Amino acid sequence: MSRIYPLLFVLLWSTGFIGAKYGLPYAEPLTFLSIRYVSVIALMTALALATRARWPADLRSAVHIGVSGILIHGVYLGGVFTSIHYGLPAGVASLVVGMQPLLTALGAGWLLGERVSGRQWLGLALGFAGVALVVSGKFGQVPMAQLGTMLLPALAALFGITLGTLYQKRFCPSFDLRTGSVLQFIPTLALTAALAASTETMAVDWDPHFVFALSWLVLVLSLGAVSLLNVLIRSGNAVNVASLFYLTPPCTALMAWALFGETLGAVALVGMTLAVSGVAMARRG
Repeated sequence: MSRIYPLLFVLLWSTGFIGAKYGLPYAEPLTFLSIRYVSVIALMTALALATRARWPADLRSAVHIGVSGILIHGVYLGGVFTSIHYGLPAGVASLVVGMQPLLTALGAGWLLGERVSGRQWLGLALGFAGVALVVSGKFGQVPMAQLGTMLLPALAALFGITLGTLYQKRFCPSFDLRTGSVLQFIPTLALTAALAASTETMAVDWDPHFVFALSWLVLVLSLGAVSLLNVLIRSGNAVNVASLFYLTPPCTALMAWALFGETLGAVALVGMTLAVSGVAMARRG
């Protein structure tokens, strides 16, 4: 059963960009995320209490879990949603965040003592080249005068997910997924809501499309995909886990083709093949 976890994680995680596309027209990004975090905390707290889940034994462990949550959820999701809200195409945002496996490989040896083999470096390079080809057709959609403003939140997201993965693997690789989710999302909510209150109107149009997007992101992403990510971080090395993020842009492109009729050219198909090959090589390494 555990062998399908990486594939299932990629499929679920890839739907995050689709959910953002559906929901962001009806709420500003940090407001949208704050509502999402409140919903996740309420659901997971109820589940943890009902099942008598184990809470961390000491405050230090709880703090480590909370810091990992701020980086993985607060900085990463806040950056991605804000960049898309500013007009950055989801494919370009995926490419920026797609550099995460390379940064993780650099940090894995320094922070975790993991050895990254030559085969893994080659696989990571192939994966990045594949991702670049998949989204190459999206760059013409970005006005150059606004590119810097659009890219800054995406770059923050890149560093957030990279540091968060390394931090969690180093300081809190194993925790109860029910109580751990609560501890991750409470400080994330506090930070996100404070920023939303100071920078956004916090107005929400409760359109059915928004309700659907919110429900999907809470149940499928925040509960399903995030739980799988925690399992993968616990059981695998950082480079193997990070390499899976190379598969997100190709998978998202396929979903956009199926749901929104977006075209997939020959270059994008070649890129998908390279990305899959690179991930397979990196994980075998």
